[in-house]
Amino acid sequence: MDVVDLVLTICLISNPASCREERLHFENRGGGLNNCMLLAPTEIAKWSGDHPNVKVIRWKCDYPSKDIEL
Repeated sequence: MDVVDLVLTICLISNPASCREERLHFENRGGGLNNCMLLAPTEIAKWSGDHPNVKVIRWKCDYPSKDIEL
């Protein structure tokens, strides 16, 4: 399966210095990273609604590393 990652940098709202990376995996249905960039704002909004204690401060689209297990 061909996969694209939406990579979020998230920080705790209660402690903005406490940040980490979160990867959301998507099936690449054509368009690759460009398609990810178009879909990202909607997916980030959905994800943020489910995670009210953190704030997305940065995001990018990337291909997952070869050693990842899905």
